[in-house]
Amino acid sequence: MPSSIRASGTTEMTVSVVAAAKPAARTSVARDVVWLLWQDKVAFGAAILLLFVLLCTILGPWLLADQARAVNLLARNAKPFSLDKGWPFILGADALGRSLLARIIVASQNTMLIAASAVVISTVVGGLLGLVAGYTGGWISATLLRLADAIMSFPSMLLAVIVLFVFSPGVSNVILVLAVSRIPIFLRTVRAEVLELKERMFVTAALAMGAKTDRILLRHIAPMVMPTVINLAALEMAFVMLVESGLSFLGIGIQPPEVTWGLMVADGRNYLGSAWWLSFWPGLAIMAVTMALNLLSNWLRIVTDPVERWRFQTSAGAK
Repeated sequence: MPSSIRASGTTEMTVSVVAAAKPAARTSVARDVVWLLWQDKVAFGAAILLLFVLLCTILGPWLLADQARAVNLLARNAKPFSLDKGWPFILGADALGRSLLARIIVASQNTMLIAASAVVISTVVGGLLGLVAGYTGGWISATLLRLADAIMSFPSMLLAVIVLFVFSPGVSNVILVLAVSRIPIFLRTVRAEVLELKERMFVTAALAMGAKTDRILLRHIAPMVMPTVINLAALEMAFVMLVESGLSFLGIGIQPPEVTWGLMVADGRNYLGSAWWLSFWPGLAIMAVTMALNLLSNWLRIVTDPVERWRFQTSAGAK
């Protein structure tokens, strides 16, 4: 009896220690990520900028929607860096006297929502198709590759222009066409990774133990491909933002009363000679976010590379 009591107590103690270690492990991982970001000051600044844009995306329409829609003809094309009309006009006003700062913050929601939604859809669909194509091979892989080649034979902008010219422009149509145009990128990248991973010993061991195909793909191969997919998704989000801005600039993307940064640039092109700030500030926002995404993607590539990660860890140990 005493031995059974002692064993039970030991088991309970072990379970409690493991349960307490899980939050500590998560905290340690978060601390390591922040420390690695801090080692690359440029990537740290890019992450701060993207975090600020995310906050604007979430809170901006709730806080500044009325300011973004309020028409004030007395402030028509008001110059920037003047607080005479209040802080919302620090970046100036548009042709209808609406605050440019408020409109840029509110427009960030549509711009980031379209880019993020298109990238998520293309990542999931292209990633799953890439897993299947790389692991199964044969006619399935050949058919998927031919479909990807057919889509990639058209430039993304040209394909979007054709589809949106036939169908009505709108948020859902823009997201769909941008997602379809980027699926082949993820499909081909994931397929190339899987072709190499499926020959490794851990896949052979899983097959020998009777693991099913879906378990091998989702539990064993997919986590190994995830770092590459995350890096690619960050790059593709920047590209999709530029394409969406170009479509809005051409007038076949998002339509008023909705607003995006690209549409704001298009609205200000008729006033470049007299009110350059109408197009400059939203264009600067596009440039800053796309540059931040590219810099953060480069940091992710370095961190997920074992050789470069080893250098970070060596630096941490020396410190």
